[in-house]
Amino acid sequence: MRSDLIKTGPDRAPARAMLRATGLDDEAIAKPLVAIVHTWSNVSPCNLNLRELAEHAAAGVRAAGGTPIEFNTIAVTDGIAMGTLGMRASLISREVITDSIELAVDGHCLDAMVVLCGCDKTIPAAAMALARLNIPGVALYGGTIAHGTHDNHPITIQQVFEAVGAHGAGKIDDAELTSVERDACPGAGACGGQFTANTMAMVLTTLGLSPMGFNDIPATHPAKAQAAFRSGELAMECLREQRTPRELITVTAMRNAARMVAATAGSTNAVLHLLAIAREAGVPWTLEDFEPASRDTPVIADLLPGGRYTAVELFGAGGSARVAQELIAAGMLDDAPTVTGRSLFDEASAAPRAEAQDVVHPTTQPLKPRGGYSILYGNLAPEGCILKLAGKGAGHFDGRARVFESEEQAFAAVQSGNIVKGDVIVIRNEGPAGGPGMREMLGVTAALIGRGLGDDVALITDGRFSGATHGYMVGHIAPEAVRGGPIALLQEGDRIRIDAGTREISTDADLAERRKHWRAPAPKVTRGALAKYARLVSSASDGAVTRAFDNDTNDSNAASTATHTTTSNPALTGAIA
Repeated sequence: MRSDLIKTGPDRAPARAMLRATGLDDEAIAKPLVAIVHTWSNVSPCNLNLRELAEHAAAGVRAAGGTPIEFNTIAVTDGIAMGTLGMRASLISREVITDSIELAVDGHCLDAMVVLCGCDKTIPAAAMALARLNIPGVALYGGTIAHGTHDNHPITIQQVFEAVGAHGAGKIDDAELTSVERDACPGAGACGGQFTANTMAMVLTTLGLSPMGFNDIPATHPAKAQAAFRSGELAMECLREQRTPRELITVTAMRNAARMVAATAGSTNAVLHLLAIAREAGVPWTLEDFEPASRDTPVIADLLPGGRYTAVELFGAGGSARVAQELIAAGMLDDAPTVTGRSLFDEASAAPRAEAQDVVHPTTQPLKPRGGYSILYGNLAPEGCILKLAGKGAGHFDGRARVFESEEQAFAAVQSGNIVKGDVIVIRNEGPAGGPGMREMLGVTAALIGRGLGDDVALITDGRFSGATHGYMVGHIAPEAVRGGPIALLQEGDRIRIDAGTREISTDADLAERRKHWRAPAPKVTRGALAKYARLVSSASDGAVTRAFDNDTNDSNAASTATHTTTSNPALTGAIA
């Protein structure tokens, strides 16, 4: 056992003395030591139930012959930080959580792990830590929040953000805004639509890191405790059979996950996070590999933000298994191993199938003919960017640039009525290094929806979008402005063309002439975690992962995207089919 390094032999007497002080006896010390790592916090509902689930997971470890060792790491709640400087900390927290799990588990030479996660960045961090450490382990999502009810209609946090826009436009009064605010979030669990948390929970399942069906169980459902207990048992089974995460995270698993995201019109953040997971697992996967997954996969799940239902209704309809069943039947997924020891196909086949449901459609009757995103290139995004297709926007948008140097400036312009039909909002210097932290623009995009401009205005940014965002939105533009990306050279009134058909985002402005006079802006932050992150973070086209050195060999996507610097419809050279 790995843990023998800290507990076996006369030289380890001091370590055993400290373990005894925590209440462990000889028998407990002799058993495998299994980390129970969670991101519990009482600052928001997203992680509120994880401490309780940790107790059940620990009981499962004990029942299977192990000794649980509990750790808590941080969480940053996007729904609270959104629209503030605090949102800079969100994406960075993914790296901090991953690093802290590595340090806690490796620092104590633990044998296996159960990672309990809740809100947006804690979920990819769980997968990244499992891949980096590559010791037997299981990930479990704490579950979705139940939807609230407002005027006898279901409501989520998405409607609160949109109500802010409606309030700014004078469409609703103070009392109605307060009523929406009070009704939206009834208790524990992460945001209820197919936003980033639920999208990434489905990714964990599809990658094989979570047992099929466990992540679909809502946070307050009685079955969640048993899922945690079983996860503890399963971690011990993985240890005995030496089943490790990198055996599961393969090119096949990545392709399956990208298709599940596309089929549910999931969050574009999944692109960023899957790239980061691939880097940790050593899997050759690039930004361009998401395009065929989305192009060839129809949207079959009717989920918010663009659809009607929440993750609670998806759970009732059969959850991730039901989506997988439909894609498997159409030949759109490939079989792969999972953490249970059974294959993905076996797990999906064994899952119960709800007959009377309207959430997941067969691929022969899709809601949309292709997935919810597309990868674009062009003279504004040489390394690529992501067009979100989940809204009702057309496949082409041509408009004049309205340039803002921050999210706050753009939000103020929207709320004051200074954005009109045909505008292309440009928000720059919000990328991974420039933000720093690549903030999400939900405040701006939701305000546009609330003012009735969702289909009439486009928005492009080197920042990110929340999974709750819908409309005509282009994010993750790379290179980012602060590192000399062409978005830095745009000026007010420039014509911007966005074309989903040709996969191009471009302008006819003379960018070459402007580049002669461009100088990088001074860093916004010069000390602390944000400054370190800005120095070490890679491009969004490579997952915005932190690198030990500028020439880190894991930064493989830079080479793969270099061929796309001038073409609007790149050949898929080197891409994985």
